[in-house]
This record gives sequence, C-alpha cells and structure tokens, in this order.
Amino acid sequence: MDIDGALSLIRAIPDYPKPGILFQDISPMLADGQAFDAIVTAFAKLDSHSDVVAGIEARGFILGSALAQRQKIGFVPIRKKGKLPAATFTRSYGLEYGSDEIEIHQDAFLRGTSVTLVDDVLATGGTLEAAISLIRDAGGEISSVIVLLEISDLGGRERLAKFAPDLTVHSLVRT
Repeated sequence: MDIDGALSLIRAIPDYPKPGILFQDISPMLADGQAFDAIVTAFAKLDSHSDVVAGIEARGFILGSALAQRQKIGFVPIRKKGKLPAATFTRSYGLEYGSDEIEIHQDAFLRGTSVTLVDDVLATGGTLEAAISLIRDAGGEISSVIVLLEISDLGGRERLAKFAPDLTVHSLVRT
C-alpha cells in the first residue's frame, strides 16, 4: 500500500471530544497492517540518524514506538501527569479544547542524546512545544519532529517556528 492509500484510511469524527472539534481518527489506518507499515516507512525516511525516539501519549506512543523498532533504537514515552514512576520534569500546555500537563523522566536521556519527537497531530503546537521543552530539560537534543497530520489553520507550525526556529518539523499530510 502506498502512503496515499494509508492516509485515506484516517476518518474524521465531527464534534469529538467536544462540539466544534473535528477529530482525526487514525484507528482504521493502524488496524490495516499494510497501511501502518507504509506510515512507519515514510516516518523512517524523514529522520534516520537519531539515537532515540520520544513519543507523546497516547497515539504518539503507537507511531513512535513503531518507528523506534524500525530504526532499531530506543523509545522514550512522554506521558500525561502522574503516570511515570520516577522523578520527572513537567510542562503544562493548552489544547484546542482545554489544557493538560505532560511529563518525562528526568533521566530519560544522556546529555546530548539525539531525539526524534513523534506525535499524531500538529494542531495549535502546544503539546509539541511542551514536549520539546521536556526533552531539552532532560538533556536531549531534538533532531526533528515528525507528525502524521498537520492542521494548518490552527497555526502550530508557526508557533513552533517562533519557539524553536532551528527545528525541522515534518508532517505527512497538511489539511
């Protein structure tokens, strides 16, 4: 299956998780082995020189761990507050529909470790900005950010460019 076929399996769910939000459900794409493989293959072509992949809970875990496995490198989870057992760094961020906090273990990386950051969607950029800060707090150096979908109208790419102008942000599809 090619990348366009894989992406065509993503379905839009209106008014989820609240009215006015158009949720991009990647579950049908993940359920199709050939589609999932096409996505991971495309991700692997975007950044092949990192030491580790970091993924944001929850769908970033799925995509990021698959990429890490493909690249034969480690995976570091960035979790919602209160889910990690050891000492953490914490960052708050805003969403299109509220706010939240994410964390990373303080000892997640050796200083200078090259990290690819993976998530499913770039919307307003708040989640990725918080994750970038956490990776830097923990001593990682971000080689690139890879997302499946980018919702261009919400300005996330521009926000990240102001926050981290040296960072490369890849998205497989922009809407």
